Amino acid sequence: MKIITGWFQLILFMIMNRVFCILLLVLCFSCKNETPPTTFEISENWTFKNAKDTTWLSAEVPGEVHIDLFKNNKIKDPFVANNEEELQWISQENWEYKTSFKVEENTLERKHLELHFNGLDTYTSVYLNDSLILKSNNAFRCYNVDIKQIVKAENELKIVFENTNAPEEKAKTKLPYQLPEGNRIFTRKAQFTYGWDWAPKFITSGISKPIGLVAWDEFKIENIHVRQLTLNENKSGLALEIESSSKFKKKYEYDVFINGSLYKSFNKMPKVTPYLILPIIIKKPKFWWPHNLGEPYLYNIKVVVKDGNKVLDSISVNKGLRTIELITEKDSIGESFYFKVNNVPVYAKGANYIPQNSFQNQANDAHYEKLLSDVVAANMNMLRVWGGGIYENDIFYDLCDEKGILVWQDFMFACAMYPGDDAFLNNVKIEAKQQVKRLRNHASIALWCGNNESSEGWKRWGWQENRSEDEKTEIWTNYLKLFDTILPKIVRENTDTDYWETSPKYGRGNPKYKTEGDAHDWWIWHDEYPFPHLQENVPRFMSEFGFQTFPSFETIKYINGNDSISISSKAFSSHQKHARGFSIIKNYMERDFPVPDNDEDYVYVSQLLQAHGITMGIEAQRRAKPYNMGTLYWQLNDCWPVTSWSSIDYFGNWKALHYKAKESFEDVLVSNTIKGNIIEVFVVNDLLESVKGNLEVEIRNFNGDSIWAINKDIETPKLSSKREYRINYRGLEFNKKEALLITTLNGKIRLDYFVSPKELRLPHGDIESKIMKTHNGFFIELSSKVLQKDVFLYSNEKGHFSDNFFDMLPNETRVIQFKTEALQLNDLKIKTFNKLLR
Repeated sequence: MKIITGWFQLILFMIMNRVFCILLLVLCFSCKNETPPTTFEISENWTFKNAKDTTWLSAEVPGEVHIDLFKNNKIKDPFVANNEEELQWISQENWEYKTSFKVEENTLERKHLELHFNGLDTYTSVYLNDSLILKSNNAFRCYNVDIKQIVKAENELKIVFENTNAPEEKAKTKLPYQLPEGNRIFTRKAQFTYGWDWAPKFITSGISKPIGLVAWDEFKIENIHVRQLTLNENKSGLALEIESSSKFKKKYEYDVFINGSLYKSFNKMPKVTPYLILPIIIKKPKFWWPHNLGEPYLYNIKVVVKDGNKVLDSISVNKGLRTIELITEKDSIGESFYFKVNNVPVYAKGANYIPQNSFQNQANDAHYEKLLSDVVAANMNMLRVWGGGIYENDIFYDLCDEKGILVWQDFMFACAMYPGDDAFLNNVKIEAKQQVKRLRNHASIALWCGNNESSEGWKRWGWQENRSEDEKTEIWTNYLKLFDTILPKIVRENTDTDYWETSPKYGRGNPKYKTEGDAHDWWIWHDEYPFPHLQENVPRFMSEFGFQTFPSFETIKYINGNDSISISSKAFSSHQKHARGFSIIKNYMERDFPVPDNDEDYVYVSQLLQAHGITMGIEAQRRAKPYNMGTLYWQLNDCWPVTSWSSIDYFGNWKALHYKAKESFEDVLVSNTIKGNIIEVFVVNDLLESVKGNLEVEIRNFNGDSIWAINKDIETPKLSSKREYRINYRGLEFNKKEALLITTLNGKIRLDYFVSPKELRLPHGDIESKIMKTHNGFFIELSSKVLQKDVFLYSNEKGHFSDNFFDMLPNETRVIQFKTEALQLNDLKIKTFNKLLR
């Protein structure tokens, strides 16, 4: 009996052990299947070569072929001298990139494996283990490729980049007519890489964004849209619209976290489709505001999808709660154009933004942080992402959300007419839908605009000449297909953001450019109208106007490849991309400024000239509020070292315009006009509350003696522009060439002059300086016994002056901070306008 019992126990133990092992295997298999999706970046071991060559060179990914050639010492620096001319052969060649990568066994066992390509520029054939898995033709699209049946433990990935010539010529031959402007219109990539009047011609090839290997089993979140249904002071109703790679199952549970705290667990949801809606309500919500009106508050919203205790996937979004509307209403003058945020009319102050580098991968996170911090520092609240560049990297929009910068977002079409065939339009449809869905959760996105100047070009730039009526009808019909049907439909179906067909609405040749829609006023610069034109011709919203100037001394030296500040060298001349650029600058300079005979002073005066004209326009437009409700000058930044319209040069140096625009964009601005014997003093208030204070107006001579003065208590209503004084000084006897107008409001002093800069008779006198070391740079104390105009501080040390190109009253002491990593400041130099007039 004992023997039988023993055998029975042994058999029972073996059976139970086997059952346990089977259960363990099932459990392990279940665990594998329910592991969250993982993404591996394929960024190492890359090499590249010319398709004609046999030698492979090291490469960086993300990267670009020009930069890879430069880092391998195969070409000179593309941005120095006239090296651009010598490097045009690069875009005529085909290039190959390859790498090898390993995939671990547990990843290979996942049910789904995909390669995600987000930045293939542009015509590529992609091979995995010698199998063609993709042919791409759009640098703005994301391509996801199923590789489950091809991938193995050790893999080779090769990408062949075809130059743009053959595909463009092939597309061109399909048309019985020629479209403006050149072959670039056939290729969906950054249009400025073909050359612009501020950009070099570097038709890029490369992998501009990371390539990801994505692995998952049963479930993966594809996208989330935080749709705002209602918003008021008491609550905000949101719908979390989630798309997945497979069906949502009833047994799944959905945990929603807001700012790190569990809001609610949703379970037994009735939906069993790849589309799920989770309703949430936020009580007493904090609104997102442009930074000059309030806090750009962001809620962190996270969704975790679970099956029992197993996390299947999760997704997180930073969401600002706000309403934004573009208001275009007919009125007695024409039609309004302004943005209303949280039901508040917002005056837009800012600039046009272009890509920060001709080679996209060279713009890193630190560049984005600095540039957008400089935007806020200059009191700007809006940037227009211009349509000839790129849909920017995520970090750009993340930072705009965080810093409270509104974004006018163009689709990537500029200054051309585009094809209307099905293949082209279908390609664009995918591009547009992907980009709109990618950006729709960003609180900063204020507008989607179809194109830059394509409509104006068609109607005003001679593009219709020598064409038949049928041809013109077909081209314009194709324009309307894309910009009046396809793009607005995609925006309407995928986001709540407004759409605007084209910028500007009317070209400057149409009188309506001043009374309806947005305007690009290039009577200044291109047509060489005098700067006062901007005071007399104010549109409803100025979305482009600008003037060129020279970059910093640092940038000029870099271009020349030496310590020379020569602006007449062949090297430097190749970095002026406007055919009449240098002559236009000189023509304008001769009108209002002395024309220096040495290059260093000429560069200095050119920056004063740009600031003089553009701030004249900015303030005229702000004074006209609410008739005018926005001013965005051309342009904020550069993509390479160049003479251009930017206020910040390629190396991040502020030009005079950026310093002066900072003052002209202040939320409370005292702005004066002097015409004949009439002085008008305006107070512009962009704040949400009225401004009270004592406003003093005084005329002094350059020695500091008061000639005439008046003051009164004022109250300027919120969100308004109000003329506080109209003064006729006809009976006053003083020399206008030796006098200035001083206005003071709540301690803020503004100086204006009665004659043009070149007519001033400024006093002689030096500036004394004291330098004190701080933990992050230096304090510079300046003082002078006489009036000093346009004081310019500069040094060979890399850094940033807190203020520059400023005026100093007699006996004034001013302290400037110079932020730098330098331990000593032995080469500080000071330039003033006074010395130029001696």
